[in-house]
Amino acid sequence: MSKLKKLTKGQTRRIKDNQAKKLRNKPEQVQWQDTELGEPENGTILSRFGQHADVEAENGDCIRCNIRRGVKSLVCGDKVLWRRGKETQHSISGVIEAVHERASVLSRPDVYDGVKPIAANITQILIVSSVLPAFNPDIIDRYLVAAEQTGITPVILLNKTDLLDEASKAEIEQHLDIYREIGYQVIYVSNESQHGIEELKKQLSEHTSIFVGQSGVGKSTLTNTLMPELGLMTKIVSENSGLGQHTTTVARLYHFKQGGDLIDSPGIREFGLWHLTPAEVYGGFIEFEDYLGGCRFRDCKHQNDPGCALIAAGEEMKIHPKRLASFQRILASLGDNKLTSRFND
Repeated sequence: MSKLKKLTKGQTRRIKDNQAKKLRNKPEQVQWQDTELGEPENGTILSRFGQHADVEAENGDCIRCNIRRGVKSLVCGDKVLWRRGKETQHSISGVIEAVHERASVLSRPDVYDGVKPIAANITQILIVSSVLPAFNPDIIDRYLVAAEQTGITPVILLNKTDLLDEASKAEIEQHLDIYREIGYQVIYVSNESQHGIEELKKQLSEHTSIFVGQSGVGKSTLTNTLMPELGLMTKIVSENSGLGQHTTTVARLYHFKQGGDLIDSPGIREFGLWHLTPAEVYGGFIEFEDYLGGCRFRDCKHQNDPGCALIAAGEEMKIHPKRLASFQRILASLGDNKLTSRFND
């Protein structure tokens, strides 16, 4: 194989000149003077595209807007103050000037950007699990920890219940009973048989919700069923590999006809916990609260430490041993490589 030739100084200079010329000729950012803008209005962010965002006005109009440089963070669900341009320029019809304080924000850790907001003003997180590719309580526990950190109410949603056989049903029921005993709500649904769909619609009708879960558990298919007019692309789980294909590409806020909103976001496909401290993970297991500070040693790692209050509670069945084991696995994983510490490994 021939070696790559090194560029001469002249060639390097001409490449840089051509790149600079292209940058100088790029379309100018749409900018308005105050006299070209209307009065301030309130709106909701439906979706964001780089330096632009779609804003839903109070009258229901969808307006594509520029984002002022002073607006540092903007995600689906944000409530904003914006102004309408008196003329549309290059499909841009307004300017977002400020973001109202968020009632809640769902974030995920990003290797390059730190903790990155995904969506704002959510009132409910639906943790979607399913029989296929596989029911995984550890994944549910990790999402519950993430939900508890936000203060947003989590609901566990078991999808594809039409695929349950008697053996798997009994095993899964044992796991779900643990969550019910803790106080979490559990809903069963099947897109195929439509079982539980009406109950799910009722659950969604009074909330701004987001589906979270591994690829292949049926989040986009459920969204299609709940909002058939959207026609979102979905893919069937591969029968050979059992793996799912993530299909959502751009975060978007949608309205249900029966009431309530849904934020459909690709940002939840990778949702690690490596940015959390052990104490924050502890706080995500809400039934452990009574044992906080009860260990013999202040720096107890809750693994094989003598005098650990959690281990003692597990042995006495005051907390479920499976939840304790899951908690210990999460603690052990906090030091894993950030690039691989993901929910859907």
